[in-house]
Amino acid sequence: MCGIIGYVGPRNAQNVLVDALRRMEYRGYDSAGIAVEADDGLVWRKKAGKLTNLEAELAEHPVPESHLGIGHTRWATHGAPTDANAHPHVSADGRVALIHNGIIENFAPLRAELEAQGVAFLSQTDSEVAAQLVAREIAGGAGLADAMRAVSRRLEGAFTLVAIDAHDPDLLVASRRNSPLVMGVGEGEMFVASDVAAFIEFTREAVEMGQDVVVEVRRDGWRGTDFEGNEVEGKPYHVDWDLSAAEKGGYDWFMRKEIYEQPQAVSDTLLGRFDADRQLTLDEIRIAPAELRSIDKIVIVACGTAYYAGLVAKYAIEHWTRVPCEVEIASEFRYRDPIITPRTLVVTISQSGETADTLMAVRHAREQGAKVIAICNTNGSTIPRESDAVIYTHAGPEIGVASTKGFLTQVTACYLLGLYLAQVRGTKFGDEIATIMAELETMPAKIQQVLDGTEDLHALARELHQVPSVLFLGRHVGYPVALEGALKLKEIAYLHAEGFPAGELKHGPIALVEEGIPVFVVVPPQGRDQLHDKVISNIQEVRARGARTIVLVEEGDAEVEPYADKLIRLPKASTLLQPLLATVPLQIFACEVATLLGHDVDQPRNLAKSVTVE
Repeated sequence: MCGIIGYVGPRNAQNVLVDALRRMEYRGYDSAGIAVEADDGLVWRKKAGKLTNLEAELAEHPVPESHLGIGHTRWATHGAPTDANAHPHVSADGRVALIHNGIIENFAPLRAELEAQGVAFLSQTDSEVAAQLVAREIAGGAGLADAMRAVSRRLEGAFTLVAIDAHDPDLLVASRRNSPLVMGVGEGEMFVASDVAAFIEFTREAVEMGQDVVVEVRRDGWRGTDFEGNEVEGKPYHVDWDLSAAEKGGYDWFMRKEIYEQPQAVSDTLLGRFDADRQLTLDEIRIAPAELRSIDKIVIVACGTAYYAGLVAKYAIEHWTRVPCEVEIASEFRYRDPIITPRTLVVTISQSGETADTLMAVRHAREQGAKVIAICNTNGSTIPRESDAVIYTHAGPEIGVASTKGFLTQVTACYLLGLYLAQVRGTKFGDEIATIMAELETMPAKIQQVLDGTEDLHALARELHQVPSVLFLGRHVGYPVALEGALKLKEIAYLHAEGFPAGELKHGPIALVEEGIPVFVVVPPQGRDQLHDKVISNIQEVRARGARTIVLVEEGDAEVEPYADKLIRLPKASTLLQPLLATVPLQIFACEVATLLGHDVDQPRNLAKSVTVE
């Protein structure tokens, strides 16, 4: 959940580290700190709160110029967000500084062991245990890399560790298990980080590492081993986006910028999906067509917004493939003893590719013999590497904690998967698939059309930003859209918001309807007449009880007009593809309400971008 950065090279380490932390602050902003090598040993500064607090501390008490250092921005797990609990953690003898992302599950007995030997702890974190253990190994004669390997073998849980040793001023050592780590390779300089955004200003050449790996990094290169010391190799790759993609580009919030990037993001997700024979192709499908034809059940596993993308996918995949499809919340999946067999296809959705609950679901599914396809935005992350196949969304970096273009590109990738399975299984003819793809390829322009008409949404936000509660209703694929609209308001505006299937109103939720409450309703396209008529009835039901109805409906639909207090017109689209359009106004509304309320839209309270602990 935290952001980590390590640097060795000719530049001033403080500047590199702070700039990197600024670009990774979306990963956690409870506290921040850096440590550097100096002539007389390690020097460190750390402060609770956002990065600006650390920057103020460094302005008043700068660290000496150095060419090696580590930095950290924290999302608290063990221990409150305090100066003492901020990283880096420094060993009792002052020789080792260490930063950590993840959770060390067996930290309590390890801490008790160290305390019994007289080690005095300065924090309540699990992370400090690793720093003290590494220092103890070094005191016993080990070098930093050997010490890291020995400690890593003892730790349980998820961790990326990066450490420096005051007696070896040219060396960074990093270790990873079930937590992100990527290296940046520059000219005479090296970086280790949670995310390529940390070093993209300086190099676009990266190396991904496997699990249970320790890397020794000097300015002229690196060496990788497993925890036992056996040599391992990494996988070099080129990052295909630059620093400008990680900056706001003139928008007030990253989230707003990312909302407006959605036409391009969806277009990029669709790019190059046909081969020379006009057959649909995906990124890395390492599952034989015969195996895909033999599956008898599909299970989609995801968390949060990605889970709602999975709910949309269920409708499309079942319709196109005629294979039963379930959607599971990843944190519940393996604990309820799910029925998974070698004929089950498990589809995982994760923007970061590091979501801990989803990663554990992948491993559980593979243990049961199932094949796993990952839908992910982050090249080289853990979930795609541990899956049998991957569809990358190609959305580019998403910095805002509340996902926007991540959601739309995940939905798009799910459509691609459904069509690919229909092609392999023969449940759709080639011309039928081509027709759906042709419509999909029109969606970026239609999303742009929605974005070009946002003035009414801004006015609506000004009218409604003080309301205590907002409801969202939808049927069919409109139901996941309602859930996602409600989630966005919860995440960034801190408003009570609920999404419901419109048909469930009279089974309880209609009791929430009172005079003046805003109710957003997603109306299906007119081609689905039965659904369309039923949703109109639902609008009448809530309006009769005093609700203010804000209705999302396709252009040209006049039947809804008498029952809507506010109309939000959407371009025409088939029912299954409508979520790509209907979600966008709800994102804009939530962003504007949060802005009017004075909240930090990009870094909402208590949340971080990538949930890398269970």
